[in-house]
Amino acid sequence: MLSAFITKFNSKRKLIEAFEAGSIYISKKTSGKELKRYPIIHEVNVQDKFTRYTFTIPNGFDPKEVRKRDYTFKQIFGPNVELKGEVKKFVLLVYQSSMPDIFKYDYRSIKEQIKTIKLPIICGADRYNNLVYYDMVEIPHILIGGATGSGKSTQLRQLLTTLILAKSPEELELYLADCKKAEFHIFRNVEHVKANVVQAKHIERMITSIIEEMDKRSDLLDVFNVAHIDDVPAEHRKSYIVLCIDEFVMLRKEKGIMENLIELTALGRALGIFVILSMQRPVKDVLDTTIRSNLNVAMGFKVRDKIESRILNTPGAEEITVKGRFYMDNNGDMTEVQSPLLTIEEAKKLLEPFKVAPKEAKEVYDSPVVENEVLTYDDVFGEEEE
Repeated sequence: MLSAFITKFNSKRKLIEAFEAGSIYISKKTSGKELKRYPIIHEVNVQDKFTRYTFTIPNGFDPKEVRKRDYTFKQIFGPNVELKGEVKKFVLLVYQSSMPDIFKYDYRSIKEQIKTIKLPIICGADRYNNLVYYDMVEIPHILIGGATGSGKSTQLRQLLTTLILAKSPEELELYLADCKKAEFHIFRNVEHVKANVVQAKHIERMITSIIEEMDKRSDLLDVFNVAHIDDVPAEHRKSYIVLCIDEFVMLRKEKGIMENLIELTALGRALGIFVILSMQRPVKDVLDTTIRSNLNVAMGFKVRDKIESRILNTPGAEEITVKGRFYMDNNGDMTEVQSPLLTIEEAKKLLEPFKVAPKEAKEVYDSPVVENEVLTYDDVFGEEEE
């Protein structure tokens, strides 16, 4: 009992030391003396694998300053810390072990865990090597940011590959836009992929077609008086649609595309339409408040500076040193994750069973053949049923 008390006492003292080092307090001078109001520590819970601190900051202290000065917790407790919270209450987790540097992608080992999930998003492994995943139907739309070599492209590759492995072509349709013309070639001729484009004019046509489908699905909900596309009668059930755009910052001057993306991210969830956006350098004038607020999950890989990490809302991403490591913001809940490593060669092998002949693939190529072609609804989605 005495040993546990001493451990808690010393742990609490270290946290106060962190508050002092980071100036996380409100100072007031009285009679020539400085009085400091530190955050109130409510809990020091010492476990085998971690110590959890719960504290509330004084009224009048900016909670953003706690985030900005989280480096002081790392300086005092070491690098294996995680800070959660907002406004008033914060939780600091100090882990005994470090994150894994590599997490190999193995679909066979994760298949059983995700079999009941409608649209599985595999994030990676936590510091205990536990799989981190969620259902995109419940938590829609993803923003991924990270500099070249950070692991962002590998994450995109495994996210799309996992969706293809987990869902049949009748359950899932993928629409891909590769603005860098370098990432999505391995998905060409995959049966799930209904369009795989690189030029802005074709991207705009593709997204316009998805907007048209969204309007039709909205009418369907109205006809059957239901709130979600999954609740319509089975004979009218629609496949999920995932639109993925890599390096979408290159489309920032395309006003029509950006407006449609805002509409898709605002209304798509109930209609079974989901968006994944990826960019190397998060830019404020692209990620305006409207579209950022519609993106429920952010994965912040290594970025250049604090400005970019703040735009992604993943503080600390500028300090990442391990390839494939990222901070994930899930509606305010921050988690450190090591993404699965899936090489291009391994992905090609996994995708091979889903390949169809080029003439059967419903793809839109950027070639002179389609230079002046106007893409219709039927070109992308097929003819409507009578």
